[in-house]
Amino acid sequence: MAALAEPLQQEPLPPLSSGAESNPSDCVIFFGLCLALGIACRHLLRGTRVPYTAALLIIGIALGSIEYGTHHHLGKIGDGIRLWSDINPELLLAVFLPALLFESSFSMEIHQIKRCIAQMMLLAGPGVVLSTFCLGTVLKLTFPYNWTWKTSLLLGGLLSATDPVAVVALLKELSPNKKLRTIIDGESLMNDGVSVVVYTLFYRMVLGETFNWVAVIKFLAQNSLGAVGIGLAFGIASVLWLGFIFNDTVIEISLTLAVSYLAYFTAQEGADVSGILTVMTLGIFYSAFARTAFKGESHQSLHYFWEMVAYIANTLIFILSGVLIAEGILKDYHFFHQGKSWVYLLLLYAYVQVTRCIVVGALFPFLRYFGYGLDWKEAIILIWSGLRGAVSLSLSIAVKRSSGRSMELTAETGTMFLFFTGGIVFLTLVVNGSTAQFILHLLDMDKLSAVKTCILDFTKYEMLNKALEAFGELGDDEELGPADWPTVKRYISCLNFIEGERMHPHGASKVDGNLDPMNLKDIRVRHLNGVQAAYWEMLHEGRITQTTANILMLSVEEAIDLASSEPLCDWKGLKANIHFPNYYKFLQLRMFPPKLVAYFTVERLESACYICAAFLRAHRIARRQLHNFIGDSNVASAVINESVIEGEEARKFLEDVHVTSPQILRDVKTRQAIYVVLNHLILYVQNLEKAGILEEKEMLHLHDAVQTDLKKLHRNPHLVKLPELSNIHPMLGALPSSIRELLASSIKERMKLGGLVLFEEGAKSSGIWLISNGVVKWESKMIRNKPPFHPTCMHGSTLGLYEVLTGRPYICDVITDSIVFCYFLEADKIISCLKSDPSMEDFLWKESAIFLSKLLLPQIFEKLAVQDIRALIAERSEITIYIGGESIKIPHHSVAFLLEGCVKTQGPQELVTAPAALLPSHGNQSFQSLAISGTEEASFTHQGSCYLVETRVRVIVFDIAAFEANAAREHSDLMSWPEHFYNQKHHKQSSERIGQHSRSLSARALQISIYGTVDIPGPSRSLSMDLARPQPPRSFPYQDQPFVSAKSGEDHEVKEF
Repeated sequence: MAALAEPLQQEPLPPLSSGAESNPSDCVIFFGLCLALGIACRHLLRGTRVPYTAALLIIGIALGSIEYGTHHHLGKIGDGIRLWSDINPELLLAVFLPALLFESSFSMEIHQIKRCIAQMMLLAGPGVVLSTFCLGTVLKLTFPYNWTWKTSLLLGGLLSATDPVAVVALLKELSPNKKLRTIIDGESLMNDGVSVVVYTLFYRMVLGETFNWVAVIKFLAQNSLGAVGIGLAFGIASVLWLGFIFNDTVIEISLTLAVSYLAYFTAQEGADVSGILTVMTLGIFYSAFARTAFKGESHQSLHYFWEMVAYIANTLIFILSGVLIAEGILKDYHFFHQGKSWVYLLLLYAYVQVTRCIVVGALFPFLRYFGYGLDWKEAIILIWSGLRGAVSLSLSIAVKRSSGRSMELTAETGTMFLFFTGGIVFLTLVVNGSTAQFILHLLDMDKLSAVKTCILDFTKYEMLNKALEAFGELGDDEELGPADWPTVKRYISCLNFIEGERMHPHGASKVDGNLDPMNLKDIRVRHLNGVQAAYWEMLHEGRITQTTANILMLSVEEAIDLASSEPLCDWKGLKANIHFPNYYKFLQLRMFPPKLVAYFTVERLESACYICAAFLRAHRIARRQLHNFIGDSNVASAVINESVIEGEEARKFLEDVHVTSPQILRDVKTRQAIYVVLNHLILYVQNLEKAGILEEKEMLHLHDAVQTDLKKLHRNPHLVKLPELSNIHPMLGALPSSIRELLASSIKERMKLGGLVLFEEGAKSSGIWLISNGVVKWESKMIRNKPPFHPTCMHGSTLGLYEVLTGRPYICDVITDSIVFCYFLEADKIISCLKSDPSMEDFLWKESAIFLSKLLLPQIFEKLAVQDIRALIAERSEITIYIGGESIKIPHHSVAFLLEGCVKTQGPQELVTAPAALLPSHGNQSFQSLAISGTEEASFTHQGSCYLVETRVRVIVFDIAAFEANAAREHSDLMSWPEHFYNQKHHKQSSERIGQHSRSLSARALQISIYGTVDIPGPSRSLSMDLARPQPPRSFPYQDQPFVSAKSGEDHEVKEF
């Protein structure tokens, strides 16, 4: 059609009949008159079966007949009519078509399009081609106008563009069949684009261009694919631009208007492809990706704006078409005076209906198979909905205005094209449009189902109760006194015909002992609609992002499709967005920067938290609303139970994230809180202005200030930030700054997905792993005294440190059990730091004992958090070095861990080598069973009254006297026992020992584990720690200096704690 524009623009416009007296501004008079007539028709014909567009066509014919049949007796209105009649046809198409097509495509639901796309393409592709050739053939063979095949096919293609707006409007009003509406509306949308491409092809042929089959295929492919590409490009660019616009309805709507016309012009004039397909693609793209970009009032305003634009375009096209039909009839009267043309018009209408039957009948087997399927009743409605409308009229006007350019396209032919097209549009609108309701009634497709009827009656009773409640709440007016209820009820006419007793819609909801499937489906759909409404509200409040909203709403639409055959299943559509896809494993390769990997992982986790939280909240809101409306019934209870079950996996996911990455949940909630608080402030200021407390200028000043904050949040949202190096792990944070800076350059940041091995049992100890966030689990073939629960370690764990300090291989497998943010530090860096600062040795041995205690005595320590064990080490533990010949006695209220060397038990003289857990021979009764179970399976847990030192050994002893007091408690209560250490006998001296805490590395690690910093936030939350005990001497086996014993002497000595 772009090629068509050049010759059209080269020819000057025909002179006006009224001479030089007409003024270009007279166009405005006709424009205003058309709008007034359109308003009157729509208002007067509302509620009738006659489409208002058919009335507009008749009015246009009447206006044209008066103007062209009475020698310009309409004055200025006639001048405006003649000016509009002489407008370039390309200008008409460029003005009207983008608005009509964008409105139609943007208003469609993308999920429905996806389900019905195959049916739409069948009707718009092969259906249009078949319709074009059928109509072209009968026009050539039966009409007496000596048209060539190309001319006949041109009119056939022109008449193949459907516009079932009247039938779709009727289906929305009378029929609950949403899939049929989508098929008819979607077919019309795609049909318009394909029909224009076919029309353009034959139009060029009529003008003299020649095409072989290869050229035809190339032309169709180029026009179609090129148009789709341009539409997508404009859609992506404009949606990205839309992301920078915040709460400015005028700009948002203006952008959609501008981009639709720019896309059409670029495709039609610049790229020489179909502008109609371009605008259609643009509208569908907006429907898929930009619908949630318009929130609250903007979304509603955009809908009304485009509805108004389409209404104006339809009004002008139909009135102008009637004017041009009248002009053609009156100027070429010899074609019509014998009445044959009117007969052929009726014959053509019959051909159009037969052709529609052939198209639907030929494609019916495929239409039944694809998408939602199609039954014979729906096929009849599909045939009867083949109305013609604005697109066909626009193309026929273009043909008439460009007639005379070739021997085949004479002025008479152009007039006949407009006459036949206008006649077919009129007949299909009047006959098909007005009788569609009768056809629906005849096929029983206009009746509500029994389930919906029961719900409707139940709702009317509820409305009556609400009316009574509202009347009762009014009470006696202080000034006027009481009101008269019978008079009030008489004016509530919608409730005057309620008869019989109030019956619950699910009063007889069981069929053969089972719940009625129709009732179940109905309540599921209503529940899911409530979930979707909650998503829209959360989007408006800022609780979810646009991307999240699109994902959530699509899952609801997919679940609605399956409501009749499956329980609630909207979570199924969200699982792929919760779990990490396989390509994330590719990010584990060393070629990607760790910070980049961490960023994408955190973003994925954050998105998953948004989805899960919104899912649970929306279902909770929908369940409450459903229960408040329908009350207690078997059906409602079943659906509510399905909703609760649906949320279990989402709830479990958030619980896992709360354990593995709590700061992500905290930051997500923080971002939501910012949005909610700012929106609340806006409402508060607006309410103050409505109440008259604030003037408008004052309100706008405060409103703009809050909007500025919202805009900053929209453009620079609060992001989840990983902690600084000193806060990523308590051990690193407790180290002196000089040592920490020395290690900082050697620390390697890692992000591991679940199921990956950090190190394997028996492998050489190459370094330590510091767990910043996440959960890891351990497995060991050598240590088999596992607890009945799953052994795990979490935030703050230091893994592999014991093996590095002893120089032995790893003693267990450590596997990630979730997404883990961790840091790796090579073994030689730890050793070199120890050589440079030997005072760290005692602290590192204590740090290694945290994981060792969970490994060797999981029955006691596994359920304790790392923070609790660190508290025990900081406050009630001591490391001592023994030399050969000494004796070790474990008090009844303590447990010890042999870190280095070997000892012998008294009695059987069993040799015990490190690492091992040493239990007292008496004390807590649970120690008896621990020792027994340990000795049966492995030699890592031992019990005895005294141990003899064979070689130099290192032992750490934990004072667990709190276990004695809590022995009667449940095992789960052990999670809280270290709290007694915080607030017991040393509470009064806690504030005096803050300085001592900061000098103790273990205390610093404990403070960082609890508070995230070494600065304790006040005496009321200070830790108690008894540092009065003498510190044992420190030595390290890798040092060159000789070992120094804590006690020297030849005799055996017994050391007690």
